[in-house]
Amino acid sequence: MLYYSRGSETDCISREEVREALADVFGRLGARKRVLAIPPDFTRLNSYAGPIVEMVYDYYGEALTDVMPALGTHTPMTGEQIAAMFGHVPAGLFRVHDWRNDVVTVGEVPAGYLQEVSEGRISAPWPAQVNKLLLDPSFDLILSVGQVVPHEVIGMANYTKNIFVGVGGSAGINMSHYLGAVYGMERIMGRARTPVRNVLEYAREHFIKDLPIVYVQTVLAKNRDNGRMELKGLFIGDDFECFQKAADLSLRTNFIMVEKPIRKCLVWLDPAEFKSTWLGNKAVYRTRMALADGAELIILAPALKEFGEDRTIDSLIRNYGYKGTPATLAATEANSDPQENLGASAHLIHGSSEGRFSITYCPGPDMTREEIEGVGFGYAPLEEVMQKYDVKSLKDGWNMVDGEEIYFISNPALGLWAHPDRFKD
Repeated sequence: MLYYSRGSETDCISREEVREALADVFGRLGARKRVLAIPPDFTRLNSYAGPIVEMVYDYYGEALTDVMPALGTHTPMTGEQIAAMFGHVPAGLFRVHDWRNDVVTVGEVPAGYLQEVSEGRISAPWPAQVNKLLLDPSFDLILSVGQVVPHEVIGMANYTKNIFVGVGGSAGINMSHYLGAVYGMERIMGRARTPVRNVLEYAREHFIKDLPIVYVQTVLAKNRDNGRMELKGLFIGDDFECFQKAADLSLRTNFIMVEKPIRKCLVWLDPAEFKSTWLGNKAVYRTRMALADGAELIILAPALKEFGEDRTIDSLIRNYGYKGTPATLAATEANSDPQENLGASAHLIHGSSEGRFSITYCPGPDMTREEIEGVGFGYAPLEEVMQKYDVKSLKDGWNMVDGEEIYFISNPALGLWAHPDRFKD
């Protein structure tokens, strides 16, 4: 059922309008005794989930007993991050999702279904896993809050991804990422219906349909006149219709079609948000369909300190590197450690240019040239590059710097860039 739907490319929904929409929906849902909220973590700071959870707390008060950020494989949020993102929501309400130990397999999507949706690339069952807290029968409302935005693994982020990946288990997360990678990310990004989404939707319909989950979906985009982030859409519901409406709007507002292939692209990774290539490689995922053959992608990463946010995955990235699909598939077939962490194999595929363009990372003091080059990326000193390209003076999009044309992106998490020749329905 769709409880609330509002959004357009020209909309700018105010905080008070969001509060009124939530109160209206919650009032129609009726009184609730125990509520669980599942928002994104700090890596989705710009999702508007923080203010929404604050409003949920203001409405339900003591009935909001638990808030579990959808960490997926990310590191737990710090107290400072919780305060910065969720304001006056009491810190004592927050629970840490342990993707390796605190999950329950609620069912298996059949191998035949995966073989069908993957066009024969995978023929194994997919375990539908969720954090055990979701199965506590005392919860009479589970609010899944998050932003619908183009995503390299599933096409469009959020909705059931927040459940089966955000608070899912290692086996399900790994296989879902691998499915997206082997199917081909350039066939997935920006689409609401993809093989990975279909698998998650199968799991929703068959295994968790009795859980009281309501999805609160946001769509945000930059105002092209003043550069400020605006809430363009708010969609609240308990089934695919809610997500489809949000995805349709996200495609129109978050998808940037360039008029010509980009020869040189400069991407800034905000120090508050990007500390690993696991996240920072959005600079690769989200721009690849806009880059010309032989293009140069330069990634400014002042806070980069690790490759994977999980120690095991970090080690796998260092060992196998971003060497392209054939090399990654061969390494996965020949070695047990990537087989046990298929999500890492998928990430290595996502982060490779497949030899079509160059990738140069410019890290801060916490990552060395040897480390960067060791995983297959080019290296350049951050200070030297920033002296040449002053990010404070650049605008998102095309810029001329000393007679050189570059394309600048201030946050790769907020869009999907492509040239029409590479984007095919």
